[in-house]
Amino acid sequence: MTAAAAKVTVVDHPLVQHKLTLMRDVSRSTKGFRELLNEIGMLLAYEVTRDLPLEPVTIETPLQPMEGRQIAGKKLVLAPILRAGVGFLDGMLSLMPSARVAHVGLYRDPDTLQAVEYYFKSPSDLADRTVLVLDPMLATANSAVAAIDRLKSRGAKDLRFVCLLAAPEGIARLQEAHPEVPLWTAAIDDRLNDHGYITPGLGDAGDRMYGTR
Repeated sequence: MTAAAAKVTVVDHPLVQHKLTLMRDVSRSTKGFRELLNEIGMLLAYEVTRDLPLEPVTIETPLQPMEGRQIAGKKLVLAPILRAGVGFLDGMLSLMPSARVAHVGLYRDPDTLQAVEYYFKSPSDLADRTVLVLDPMLATANSAVAAIDRLKSRGAKDLRFVCLLAAPEGIARLQEAHPEVPLWTAAIDDRLNDHGYITPGLGDAGDRMYGTR
């Protein structure tokens, strides 16, 4: 009997859903799309870090000493899957400016839809840190699975996946390959089309971020 898959959390906060609808609109400019992705990244960061452990710390306020609480352990690692995952970085780093950043460079082969690695760079002590894997679209999940495989090969143990949109097929694939990795997303869409794109979706997030085709 296999263990139950980790939780899938749909972040249904009104601000997230409002901004997601704006991003889906085909008339949204490249500038507007980038800004919205940055803003949603910040909002998702609140949710994915909600259960981080805290430890007591004694400080001096202007009036008296007190015991407060601060996040325990080493700083988090943000691991965007290049290129679209970078769209989440600025928003998340604005909340976690001391976080480390790992870069996972993957592209999807247009014929096989398989992930092909072209770049990887990460902190050396991933085993001691919580790693947030970032990619706006969880479609086939081939890139997500390859990125998590790579991060695990460098010692990562506590991984969390954050995306903007997910397809049911992508969720199933991620849970099959890495059942212990929890997932946060702003929406679960209907399905993948014949080209491996999420529908209704919002198109290619990387192209819409950077104005490419």
